Amino acid sequence: MSAWSERLPAYTVFAGVISAAGLPIYIYAPTYYAETYGISLTTLGAVLFGLRLFDVLQDPALGWISERLGRSKAVWVSLAAVTMALSMMGLFAVAPPISPVWWFGLTITGLFTSFSFLSINFYAQGIAKVGTREGGHTRLAAWRESGSLLGVCVAAVTPTLLMGAVSAPFSVFAWGFAVAAVVAALVMWPEWTGRTELEPPTPVGVIFGDPIARRLMILALVNATPLAVSSTMFLFYVQTRLGAPGAEGPLLVLFFLAAAISSPFWSAVAKAIGAKRTLLMAMVLAVVSFGFTFLLGRGDVIPFAIICVVSGATIGADLTLLPAMFARRMAAISPNGGQGFGLWSLMNKLTLAFAAAILLPLLERSGFVAGSLDAPVAAMTMLTVLYALVPSVLKLVAIGLLAATPLED
Repeated sequence: MSAWSERLPAYTVFAGVISAAGLPIYIYAPTYYAETYGISLTTLGAVLFGLRLFDVLQDPALGWISERLGRSKAVWVSLAAVTMALSMMGLFAVAPPISPVWWFGLTITGLFTSFSFLSINFYAQGIAKVGTREGGHTRLAAWRESGSLLGVCVAAVTPTLLMGAVSAPFSVFAWGFAVAAVVAALVMWPEWTGRTELEPPTPVGVIFGDPIARRLMILALVNATPLAVSSTMFLFYVQTRLGAPGAEGPLLVLFFLAAAISSPFWSAVAKAIGAKRTLLMAMVLAVVSFGFTFLLGRGDVIPFAIICVVSGATIGADLTLLPAMFARRMAAISPNGGQGFGLWSLMNKLTLAFAAAILLPLLERSGFVAGSLDAPVAAMTMLTVLYALVPSVLKLVAIGLLAATPLED
C-alpha cells in the first residue's frame, strides 16, 4: 500500500503545524517578551515553570478526555486547532491589553493547552491507524517526525527572515501560522472521521504498571532534557557568545533540517540493527559533536554551523525512534493511546520546566541581560556552561540509562 493511499502525507502536514507551535515558541517567546516589554528572565522562567506544573495535572487529564471523545473527536480537534491559532496571534500579533506578564501567561497557556490536546490525539491516532502491524509505527514515525522537524525549521527561520522585510515580523508569523493551522485541520479531518472501531479507555495504572512503558517514559524524560536546555539558551549563545545576531534563523534551520533529513536514515538503520543500538550510536555522536561548543568563542559561526548539522542529525534518531517504540508498546497494552501519550507529552514538557525554572534565573543572576551583544565575564562563563556543558552531561546520563534498559525485550 502506498503512502498516499494511506494518507501519510496528512500526518506530515499536521505534525509540521503542531511542531511549529512547540519548541520554536520556547526559543523565541521569552526573548521577545524580555526585549519588547522588559520582563525579566526570572519572571518569564517562573511563568513557564508554573505552566509546566499545570501540565502535571492537565496532560494526563487531556489523555483521559481523548480516550472518551468517540466520534466527536474531529470536532474537538478542530476547535483545538482554532484555539491554538488564536493563542499564537494573541501572543505575537496583539499588543497586551493587560499587564504583559499576565498576557504572556494567558496566551501561552492557551497555546500549549491546545498544543498538548492536539499532540495527544495525533499520536494516539497513529496507534489506531497502525495497530500491531510489524514495522508500521516506524514507517508512520518517519513521515510524521519528518514533517514535525520541517515544521520546526520553518517556524525557527521565518521570524528571522521577516525581520529584514517587515516592521512586525512576529505578527506576520502569527498570522501565517493561523492560516497553516486551519489548512492542517482540514487535511487531517478524514483521519478523525474515518475511524470506525472505538477501543475502550485504558486505566492509567495499566500504563504505569507496564515495565517497558515506564522505562520508555523515564528515558524520554532524561533524553529530552538536553534539547530543552540547548533550545532555551540557543538565541543567547548565538547572539552573545558567538557575537552573531541575525544568524540564529539559518543556524536553527541547519539543525532541524539535518534532523528531518536524517529521520529516514535512522529508521533504516534501526530496522537493520535494532532501535536500541541505533539510539546509543546516535546519542554518543551527539555528545561528541555538541561537546565542541564549549570551546567556541566570538566569530566561530562556521564551526558552530558544522556542529549544528552533526548534532541535529543525531536528534533525528531521538525524535523518530523513541515515539515509535512507545507507540508500538501502547498498541499492545493501550490501543486507544490517549492516556499513554498524555503521559508521554508530560514527560517531554517537564524537561522544559527544568530549563525555564532553573537555567533562566541562573543566567540572569550571573549578570546576563537579554538582547545584549556583550556580557560580563561571569555571565559569559555561565552562558557557555549552561548551553554547552549541561546538555552534554545530561546526554551522558541518558546514554547510561538506555544502556542499562533492556528495551529490545
